[in-house]
Amino acid sequence: MNSKIRNADTDFLFEAILQLRDIDECYRFFEDLCTVTEMKSMSQRIVVAKMLREKKVYNDIVNETGASTATISRVKRSLEYGCDAYSLVFDRMEQAEQ
Repeated sequence: MNSKIRNADTDFLFEAILQLRDIDECYRFFEDLCTVTEMKSMSQRIVVAKMLREKKVYNDIVNETGASTATISRVKRSLEYGCDAYSLVFDRMEQAEQ
């Protein structure tokens, strides 16, 4: 866990997010909270992470998502050296689909 971002304000944000019950509430909350650019960036990064997990190559990811190679590299570093949160979420999503 990155202690540089852990504080009462961030805890409050995450507690608020945990109160959301469905996708419609998420859209409403994040539209109020974030700019369109921020939302697009976050959604692009998670799609890139999913594609990297599926062993897609950089060129395919760039072509399908429009992400820069710098963004893809940053996401790849998170997958390899991060807190394993992408895997946690993707595993839960796969279990929910079954």
